[in-house]
Amino acid sequence: MRQGWRGRGGWQQAEVPDTSDAAAWFSGRLPEDWFAGEPEITVDREEIIVVGELPPLTAEYSDDAAKAAAESGRISRFREDTRDNRIEIARQAEHRYRRKVAWGARIGDTRELFTTISVPVMTRLRQPERRVLDTLVDAGVARSRSEALAWAVKLVGEHADSWLAELRTAMSTVDDLRAQGPNLA
Repeated sequence: MRQGWRGRGGWQQAEVPDTSDAAAWFSGRLPEDWFAGEPEITVDREEIIVVGELPPLTAEYSDDAAKAAAESGRISRFREDTRDNRIEIARQAEHRYRRKVAWGARIGDTRELFTTISVPVMTRLRQPERRVLDTLVDAGVARSRSEALAWAVKLVGEHADSWLAELRTAMSTVDDLRAQGPNLA
């Protein structure tokens, strides 16, 4: 993959396949009896995560812990029963989109992801930012600066969803305009 300059924000990967049809592709490719409804498809530069909702449990459980255990067991069974098919579908999708594919399932209040990737991200931080990470480590919130940074990014993501969604929409519009380019004819 080549890299291209994207202005103030730095470098951006170029020439990666378009994934705008990924949800439709998976919808057409997945067996119809796997999930109740359409799966949730999340795409970034390195990975596609496919999470489907399994049919609800019908049995009654004595408490929330027993219900959570049953939900986890159902997800585990789905994971084992579909392993070979998921590997084949992932291989096809990885070829098509040049991204790794990870899977997950949810049922009731339980959501589990299978073999997602962890991508290293290099960053340079000044002392005030390093002190924030070190405080999180010293307080036992995180075991390392890396884990503290991941925790902080997750926290920001949870509290800024609408703003981030608006920003992604704006970036998509800019990408579309950039692709069109000026009409020089």
